[in-house]
Amino acid sequence: MTPLKILVIDDEKLIRWSFDKQLAAKGHKVYTAESGREGLKLFEKYYPDLVFVDNRLPEMLGLEVIKEIKAIDEDVVIVFMTAYGSIETAVEAMKLGAFEYIKKPFSFDEIHIIIENVISKININKEIRLLRRQQSDKFTFDDIVCESSDIKRIINISKKIAKTETTTILLLGESGTGKDIFARSIHNESNRKDKPFVTINCSALPETLLESELFGHEKGAFTDAKNMKKGLFEIAENGTVFLDEIGEINLATQVKLLGVLENRNVRRLGGTRDIPVNARIIAATNKDLLKSVEEKTFREDLYYRLKVFQITIPPLRERKEDVPALANHFIRLFNSQFGKRVQPIDEKVIQALVQYNWPGNVRELRNVMERAVILESNNTISIKDLPREIRDLKPASEHVNNTYNFKLPEQGISLYDLEKQVIEQALQKTNYNQTRASKLLGISRDTLRYKQKKYGI
Repeated sequence: MTPLKILVIDDEKLIRWSFDKQLAAKGHKVYTAESGREGLKLFEKYYPDLVFVDNRLPEMLGLEVIKEIKAIDEDVVIVFMTAYGSIETAVEAMKLGAFEYIKKPFSFDEIHIIIENVISKININKEIRLLRRQQSDKFTFDDIVCESSDIKRIINISKKIAKTETTTILLLGESGTGKDIFARSIHNESNRKDKPFVTINCSALPETLLESELFGHEKGAFTDAKNMKKGLFEIAENGTVFLDEIGEINLATQVKLLGVLENRNVRRLGGTRDIPVNARIIAATNKDLLKSVEEKTFREDLYYRLKVFQITIPPLRERKEDVPALANHFIRLFNSQFGKRVQPIDEKVIQALVQYNWPGNVRELRNVMERAVILESNNTISIKDLPREIRDLKPASEHVNNTYNFKLPEQGISLYDLEKQVIEQALQKTNYNQTRASKLLGISRDTLRYKQKKYGI
């Protein structure tokens, strides 16, 4: 059972003591008050999830307490208690916003049933708020800041895919490249834009909880399953499910996910019937899924089922022309957020930003600009406002080795192999001293480490 913060307002000491003893034993946090005024003070201090209010109270009636609590928080759940009230009084309490009423004397079995119903209501309200918040975030491709021809080409392709009825899309790219923004833009430019967009980070949840979130569960499916819960595929009916970090799910969940893709239905944990679903699935990962397939950690059939349309978003270091536009975009964003008037960056700062290779991609650039806007003192960002790994880089011209005469082989060479060879030579020349090699190459040591890992050096 989900633990709640519960406030009990009743002038009878035995009632307050019983609530505290019975509900605390179930893991709930219980606050008690003997008068309406005291109850209102505790409510404003702790903002409980659930309030039990007696009608006959010192100083003010329970009906008045309900009215004042609802003025503070209209979403809080209130249960009205009375030993004297008529049906008319109970109806008045419900009109004021009470969720339920109960007549004294009552058993705590009744109270526990009410609490289970309240937990269901709270969970449903959370889902509704989540969907409303996600629906209000209408990010589209027109909001993506870019100058790169590669990104513009990918956007054009993504716009076409968004308009199709295909149900599966696979987004590939390093962490921080903006896969979540592409997923949201695809949804918001599709025919599903007025339906839910729900997202889940597959690496952020334990295996058992991930299955429950994706597929839902029936009441009693496992120890804590006190109520039925819909999974994301049901919640996103006719909309979009965004599965971030899809490469992290285990093989058992992969089998179930494959079943959803092939049969277009789900079966809740503990359930006995299949439920038809119609949601577009957009999956994203920064892993090499083909390598995972070879290593038998990702199912080959699921991989090919996901990549009906595959979109690969290039890292920021391969589209340096986007750096100035993005940097100034983030300055405008944080000016608005922090109430500042920082000017667009000058050429010297632009050169420093473009020189850096951004292993953390757009997310790292955003964080750097946020830091710079916060630290600036005269509405201008200077080199000193940038992190050490960026401001200490020498201009590219200072790293040119005029004695290095590369001759392109007749059969040609890929840029991938060329960069790998140059990094290997720099490491060999410095006896694998990463600090000296990174200076020789004109990159940060973190970038060098990233590239060593990338090329298996």
